[in-house]
Amino acid sequence: MRTFYPELEPHAAGHLDVGDGNLVYWEECGNPHGKPVVFVHGGPGAGCTPAHRRLFRPDAYRIVLFDQRGCGRSTPSAGAADGNLATNTTWHLVADMERLREHLGIQRWQVFGGSWGSTLALAYAQTHPDRVSELVLRGVFTVRRSELDWSYAGGSAHLFPEQWHDFLAAVPEAERGGDLLTAYHRLLDDLDPAVHEPAAIAWSAWEGRLIALRPRPELIAEFTEPGSAVPLARIENHYFRHRGWLEEGQLIRDAGLLSGIPGVIVQGRYDVLTPPGTAWELARAWGNAELTIVEDAGHAFDEPGILDGLIAATDRFAGRA
Repeated sequence: MRTFYPELEPHAAGHLDVGDGNLVYWEECGNPHGKPVVFVHGGPGAGCTPAHRRLFRPDAYRIVLFDQRGCGRSTPSAGAADGNLATNTTWHLVADMERLREHLGIQRWQVFGGSWGSTLALAYAQTHPDRVSELVLRGVFTVRRSELDWSYAGGSAHLFPEQWHDFLAAVPEAERGGDLLTAYHRLLDDLDPAVHEPAAIAWSAWEGRLIALRPRPELIAEFTEPGSAVPLARIENHYFRHRGWLEEGQLIRDAGLLSGIPGVIVQGRYDVLTPPGTAWELARAWGNAELTIVEDAGHAFDEPGILDGLIAATDRFAGRA
């Protein structure tokens, strides 16, 4: 059973000007001369944490983390009710990643992403396959309508009726039978904190309650802290309403573009946020990926079986040229 590597601090950090008034926070940890890997966080809008640094052998990897536009330590924050999300799309983020790679002077890097991070990792790898040495994915999500309907049109409510009741309760009764992504957008876009803050907390609580196989109150508390909940809810809703600016099924349809890239997919059998059907479809379409379904795990990256599979993958790839 593998565990996190020891805590470590960045040896370099900064803010990269990616245009449109955005400064993207980045940091480097581990071995400055090691194998480059970039960690792509979830959400969208969740940001990176110190625990994410600890998924990679610090003596072997040059570990790059960054906070995507509008969240974490990047500026401006989408937590501002009047924040402009017009230039915050999947393809802006793909371009930001490529700009960061060039800024750091990296020729090729391993791309590691979970949940929304798997979406962005796939979009980047399919756009720049020659810049990706390996892909390590967890909790695969491709923003298809069926996946969004599962989470935001009542699919998973059959498993979590109490939590779904709370999610619906934040929306005026007259709007509960319609498109909930649109209803939440109206609330989250309201300049009044008395309107957008409770909506953001309800949105984020729904995700926080479903993220782990067993309830984890500390995760729910993190998700519902207003400073985190508002940017997370606003960015997620923005991306999901626009279907990630992807054609329906695009990331699985174009999996053949990854044929030269070795990959590992680690997926919880009881992942309620991103059920394993998508990971299975991707692995079949890709043809060059190893799929591990962890039988007693949910969605969170730090659940024992998930963590074990992820670190096994990064350890295996550590010495690969």
